[in-house]
Amino acid sequence: MTGGLVIDVGALWPALFPLLGVVAVLVADLVSPRLRETPFVIAAVAAGFGAWTCLPGVLQTSGEVRTSFCLPSGWTVPAASGSGEAVGAAAAAGNCLWQADSLSSALQLAANLSALVVLLLAWPGRRARATDPGTTALSTPSPTSEPVQAVLLLAALSGTVVVAAARDIATWLVALELATLPVIALVALSGGRRAVAGAVQLLVTSLVSFALLALGAALWFAATGSPFLSGAAALGAQGAGVATGGVANAALLSLSVVLVVAGLGFKLSLVPFHAWTPTAYSGSSLPVAAFLATVSKIGALAGLLVFLRAVAALGTPGLVVVAVVAALSMTLGNVMALRQDDVVLLLAWSTVAQAGWVVLPLVSVSALGTSASATYLLTYVVATLVAFAVVALRAREVGVAARRLDAYEGLWRRTAWRAGALGLALTSLAGLPPGIVGLVGKVVALRPVVAEGWTWLTVVAAANAVLGVAVYLRWLRPVVTSVDTPDAGRSAPTVAVASRWGGPGRRGPLVAALVLTVAVLFVVSVQPDLLFGLLG
Repeated sequence: MTGGLVIDVGALWPALFPLLGVVAVLVADLVSPRLRETPFVIAAVAAGFGAWTCLPGVLQTSGEVRTSFCLPSGWTVPAASGSGEAVGAAAAAGNCLWQADSLSSALQLAANLSALVVLLLAWPGRRARATDPGTTALSTPSPTSEPVQAVLLLAALSGTVVVAAARDIATWLVALELATLPVIALVALSGGRRAVAGAVQLLVTSLVSFALLALGAALWFAATGSPFLSGAAALGAQGAGVATGGVANAALLSLSVVLVVAGLGFKLSLVPFHAWTPTAYSGSSLPVAAFLATVSKIGALAGLLVFLRAVAALGTPGLVVVAVVAALSMTLGNVMALRQDDVVLLLAWSTVAQAGWVVLPLVSVSALGTSASATYLLTYVVATLVAFAVVALRAREVGVAARRLDAYEGLWRRTAWRAGALGLALTSLAGLPPGIVGLVGKVVALRPVVAEGWTWLTVVAAANAVLGVAVYLRWLRPVVTSVDTPDAGRSAPTVAVASRWGGPGRRGPLVAALVLTVAVLFVVSVQPDLLFGLLG
């Protein structure tokens, strides 16, 4: 405790480990700048320990919260000690800047593990030479690229972890941008004009998003008179400002919700805020695209849930704005994905469609809606990481040709285990057996919609579930198709991998990433109760 401020360092370790990893990478680069793998080893250890420290929060019983940076009730009466009673009282009053319940901790755990998989996908291999086929000047990294990449990935991860537990508008806003800005630099570092175009588009989008979020946060403060994103603040417990009778001004709060949904809609790739997604994915390296599709989406949803869980205390009816963007995102994402022959673009438009499913349960501003949304997000994240890992391994064999759908023809005959992994991922995204977790995830996402009586939205979601099956079966069909032609990757010398992270990556880390993600996806497909129990 410092001057009445109660600080529990143990609750902060999930965010501190990535930051300590940043410092360690910078120090290691000063000591031995020629060791290319050292930054990634340090980053992987930091992400792994960050995930480990999330487990106590995940295993909490319902109603328990890990808190830190707690102000005493009334803000002016210093607490006598840093005891658990002081923390509990501050948390009950809504005065803790850091609050991580089991749902928040589960999102933090998923972010750390996803970042670990991305690090394995980005693991540096041999340095590409100018004489290597398919190598360009822009595809060969500078000697300092590895520490830069590791630092940026860890910085974005720390922002994602913080935003899940932030309960004041200042920390919430800063953490959201910390989770975004390093990724923009990572996209630009991928090299090439498409990468620069994607980075610029993502930067402009981020600026617009931040403006909307800042305005939404300002309206929240004007309506409640409190900097805390809590139910107590929404009800006027901290001083209602312009509120009347202790209830926050409904008009200002409604406008604040619309602006926050729009601002985070950019980060979630929701229609009509999605335009940057295909450009950024296409221009990025495979690991950065995977980071955008997973860790960045976890951070965006975590930020949205923090806000909506505060608003839920008012008993807000279903949100029409969420229903509209969910329906548009599912429909446009699936239609555009059906037109793609490039698997990276297909995954980009898949992100748009799946983002619609992620926010679909949030039409019900309730505990059921938030837990259903987080559940669907995690099923999407695991399946998408498996798909990216398969693409990365294929890219190691055939280079940029791995982006084409026809590069996967007859994959089951060449590497049956890899084809099985891709099949499990695609069926999970489509909601078909054997990807049972995807099917159950869609049912769970629809429950709050049906409970709230959104008939038209239920019909749209059901139609898009069928359309989504066509999207993923279109990729799965060549995988199980028998071909007699030799593998293009074996009839030519190894070329520079599609990822512009310095030539073909090491096979070991790529295989480890695929095995890890497939193992998780298989377990939750066989026993989906494990995932649902984790999130309550």
